[in-house]
Amino acid sequence: MSCPICGEDTVTQVRPFCSKRCADIDLAKWLNGSYAVPSQREEGEETGVSETEDTVPGPH
Repeated sequence: MSCPICGEDTVTQVRPFCSKRCADIDLAKWLNGSYAVPSQREEGEETGVSETEDTVPGPH
């Protein structure tokens, strides 16, 4: 199996990556939005959550 980031052979401790560095690069891509899962929802379609349900009440 090869590392999805650089193509080198994988290492068991950080599988499916070859190093901690490549694992961190992959995590950073997820966190900054480079990877995304496509939505089945049409753009502009209602989410089903009303505006009142969307707000979090403050402390009493």
